[in-house]
Amino acid sequence: MALTTVLRFLSVVLVLALALAGKVMAQSVLIPSPPQIAGSSYVLMDPKSGSIIMEENSHERLPPASLTKMMTAYIVERELDEGRISMSDMVPISVKAWQTEGSRTFVQEGTEVSVEDLLKGVIIQSGNDASVALAEFVAGSEGAFVDIMNQQAQLLGMKDTSFANATGLPSEDHYSTAYDLALLARAIINDYPENYPLYAEKHFTYNNIRQPNRNSLLWRDDSVDGLKTGHTEEAGYCLVASAKREDTRFIAVVMGTSSSQSRAQEVQKMLNYGFRYYESERLFRSGQELMEARIWGGQADQVSVGLTEDVFVTIPRGSRNQLESTVDLDSVIKAPINVGDELGRVKVSLNGTVLVDEPVLALTEVPEGGLFKRLWDAIKLFFVQLFQ
Repeated sequence: MALTTVLRFLSVVLVLALALAGKVMAQSVLIPSPPQIAGSSYVLMDPKSGSIIMEENSHERLPPASLTKMMTAYIVERELDEGRISMSDMVPISVKAWQTEGSRTFVQEGTEVSVEDLLKGVIIQSGNDASVALAEFVAGSEGAFVDIMNQQAQLLGMKDTSFANATGLPSEDHYSTAYDLALLARAIINDYPENYPLYAEKHFTYNNIRQPNRNSLLWRDDSVDGLKTGHTEEAGYCLVASAKREDTRFIAVVMGTSSSQSRAQEVQKMLNYGFRYYESERLFRSGQELMEARIWGGQADQVSVGLTEDVFVTIPRGSRNQLESTVDLDSVIKAPINVGDELGRVKVSLNGTVLVDEPVLALTEVPEGGLFKRLWDAIKLFFVQLFQ
């Protein structure tokens, strides 16, 4: 590594360390073991970093019941975002949708209902009839919609999920996991924030029938703003909930509890533990310059390097001053350089555990220099490498 690059490297390490630490003296952070959770499986995730705070059997395949409707709603929200449908579109209600058993929005066969009302029926009332109606409207049939659900699940990294319907009614080929459902909740929150407030609505009235949201935490904890409940005899009582306090958000999933009271109680325990002992920190912003790197043979001698996406970490509260960061650039960087070219890596660790290992990318373009510039830089580089 050239002497100038070494100096810049040491400089950026010092700057990043001071920026992350804020103070020199380290202090120990004491965190108790996570609480015991009465459920078949569970997971607590930070949706910004994707870090898991606590989990048990989180990859076990289990029936998701009406948690399925999170995917039904997600696909509808994607269609809305991409302009293929609108909230005001009127959806014809088929006999199949009208006759679907289980929880209902009470739509009537032969009528037309807006996408907005049906989406509220799915999210707030957990309406199976509304779910089938939307599935048929988006894909032509519930079966075709299920194909889309499974394709979307794979795109989101839900590797242990298989959908057989749009409602969550029991089926041998219908299963998911606590971890996969946390990924889905994360996508709902991050991808379509304009629709996310629907998940916090406590009531919805359709056909003169007012029904409450079954997520009782919406009444008990002001920081909770979603997402979905589920229950069948096979699945037990399930809940995916999310809460935000200050700048930190967590997603809690519990499956297979014994009652509606139990699922709320267990998720509340998980959320309280997460917020009490952990916090989410944004270490780097998208487009933030970390340093300038030396370029050989280019029209310019320096290129700005950084990250193209925000970088978050989940850390114990009070441990920010113990974070250590380093940037390791390629020893020789030659033009031409395009925006987005990987030029090294940035690593952030806490007590020896690597939390971040991301590529450092070129933020600016550096075209190749003229013939004389390339020859002159080649001579200088030769002597730099000779004496390093």
